[in-house]
Amino acid sequence: MALRCKEIVLGAALVGFSPVVGAYAGAAPPSGDGSSTAGSAAPAPPAVMTPAATASTPAPGTTAAPGTAAGPGTTAAPAKSAAAPAPVPTAAAAAAVEKYLAGLASWSADFAQTIDDGHGKVLRAAAGHLYLQRPGKFRWNYTQPSEQLVLADGKHLWFYDKDLAQANIRDMDATLASTPAVLLSGGAPLTSEFTIAALPPAEGLDWYQLVPTHPDTDFQAVRIGFAHGELEQLLLADKLDQVTRLTFTHQQRNASFAPDLFSFTPPPGVDVIGRTDR
Repeated sequence: MALRCKEIVLGAALVGFSPVVGAYAGAAPPSGDGSSTAGSAAPAPPAVMTPAATASTPAPGTTAAPGTAAGPGTTAAPAKSAAAPAPVPTAAAAAAVEKYLAGLASWSADFAQTIDDGHGKVLRAAAGHLYLQRPGKFRWNYTQPSEQLVLADGKHLWFYDKDLAQANIRDMDATLASTPAVLLSGGAPLTSEFTIAALPPAEGLDWYQLVPTHPDTDFQAVRIGFAHGELEQLLLADKLDQVTRLTFTHQQRNASFAPDLFSFTPPPGVDVIGRTDR
């Protein structure tokens, strides 16, 4: 059955999957001429994926100087001539991030999400609530601009769009292990999936960069920001240099959830696309 036309589910970036084009993590994004980029090496994380996101927007055709930032909801790009050296992964950085996950059984938070073009122009925005239960379960409830759901029950991954009356399903497998959505909900040590480096503090947050060690992922890097030991922001750069920014509020660590929170049954009349071997 052909998929109906609609803007990509915003949560798809978090698991390397587009329910619109049917591309999962590991599938190369199309190039401008329609050819595939499969097999090409992943580029370095874009310079535009910087934590700062305040101050004025550069004039059209110009680039913000290092240390400056763009207008609200945008991301500033440091001048290419003054690119900072690549962060160096360290055991101390990995230990700091693993310390946050130690003892984390569940987590919930409100989130605001934007996706920009890598140059500070916001392409899409959304908001909702996130629930995590380790290992391997999460529920992203999108409430704005429309009702959508990204859910993992430990075996299957669901995408549901209420307006389209359409659901997509796939098996959870090893290709999801190094995706941003599984970063917090997974059970394996992060160092088995990512190299981890500390970044300079910015916006009052302590920042770390995680780069996937597997080549079959659909993103370049993730940057996570902590304040007083709590996760506040997550930035994701995909292979097209688009940047997804998630800002979390009202976080709750090790909250109790209803047993059926991480299960999904498509409502009557919903088209189910995809298959599962489990």
